[in-house]
Amino acid sequence: MDKKLKITKRSRLKGEDGYKTFSVRVKETTVEALDKIADETNRSRNELINLILEFGIENCEIIGE
Repeated sequence: MDKKLKITKRSRLKGEDGYKTFSVRVKETTVEALDKIADETNRSRNELINLILEFGIENCEIIGE
């Protein structure tokens, strides 16, 4: 897959957005990678997760029966 999710730097963090809250378990290495991207882009971890989930959903292809 050659597609890349491009994340621009942001000038400041945004507050609550009113979306539905739920919890998931992720590997510590994944959280560390998200935090690194968050620091580099001035975006919250939550915002990044939403961007990545939206990208995955938009670029998902279901195969098989």
